[in-house]
Amino acid sequence: MCDHHHHGGCNHSAEDKEEPTNFNLYLKIDTDRVECLNEVDDESGRTIFKPWEDRLNVEKVVESDCDPELLINIPFTGNIKLKAIAIFGGEEDTHPKTMKLYKNIPNMCLDQAAKEPDQSFDLPRDFNEVIQLPVKVQRFTNLQHLTLHFPDNHGAENTKIYYIGLSGDFTAAQRSPIILTNYELAANPADHKTKLFDSSSHMIS
Repeated sequence: MCDHHHHGGCNHSAEDKEEPTNFNLYLKIDTDRVECLNEVDDESGRTIFKPWEDRLNVEKVVESDCDPELLINIPFTGNIKLKAIAIFGGEEDTHPKTMKLYKNIPNMCLDQAAKEPDQSFDLPRDFNEVIQLPVKVQRFTNLQHLTLHFPDNHGAENTKIYYIGLSGDFTAAQRSPIILTNYELAANPADHKTKLFDSSSHMIS
C-alpha cells in the first residue's frame, strides 16, 4: 500500500511543487482547542491528527452526524508556513469529496463556510491510499489558524476521516518582553538607606 500525490487539477508554481519532507505539524497544533463541528462523538476530530506512521490506523475516526458535512478548526501554537496536507478518508462512499481551506478565521462556523476558500481540492474516492495535496504556499504563510471544511462525500449519509497530516515550517510565536520596575511608594526616610542597599545588592534575573 503506497501513498500518492494528487494535485487537484490546478496549476502550481515552482514553490508550490516543493516536496514535503514530513507531516509532523500535528505536534504544533493546540490540540485542546481543536473544534470539529457536526461530529458524532465529541472531540473525535482531535484524534485524527497523529504521527505519519499511524496514518493507516483506523481505530480512531471522526464521523459526521446527520449529514456528510464536517468543519474542523485547527489552532496552532505558533506561526505556520503550510506546504501540504495528507488525508486518509473513509471506506467507499464515506470518503470526503471536497476539501476547502480557510486561513486565520478562528472559531469559524458552518454558516461562514459559504465564503470563498483560500484553496479547495476535489478528492478522489480512494480508501486504499493516503492522498497528499500540495497547497499554494504563498497563501498559507504566517498561519496561526487553519479551517478545513468538508461539505460533501461520494454519496453516503455520513463522512468518515481517519487521518489528516500537515507538512510545513513552524516558527514560535514572539512574546513581548516583561519589564520589571522597582519603585517605592511613600518611602520612609528612616529606612531609606537599607532599602537602597537591598535594591542594589539583589538583581532580578
